Amino acid sequence: MKVQINTDKNIEGSARLESYFSGEVEKSLDRFQDKITRVEIHFGDENGEKFSLHDKKCVIEVRPVKLQPITVTEHADTLEKAFSGALAKAKKTLTSTFEKIKAH
Repeated sequence: MKVQINTDKNIEGSARLESYFSGEVEKSLDRFQDKITRVEIHFGDENGEKFSLHDKKCVIEVRPVKLQPITVTEHADTLEKAFSGALAKAKKTLTSTFEKIKAH
């Protein structure tokens, strides 16, 4: 499973940011590792320099083997909260998707 992290022009991407979020994705989605080819994480700050609640956005796109990509989005006041929410949604969606496939 390859993890790719993208940021918009308002968020500074760093090696520390990349290693932290990649590690969290690998830990959280470990049980699906053989069923996923790639995970893309997109971070954005929708208001740039201006302050606003819930202006940080995290979009996680998971590409399962032989299935359509699964995309989830979460808005929050920090990148970490947006990431946590999106990762929880992705994990829940993957669980239900693979359980449905297994049931058939």
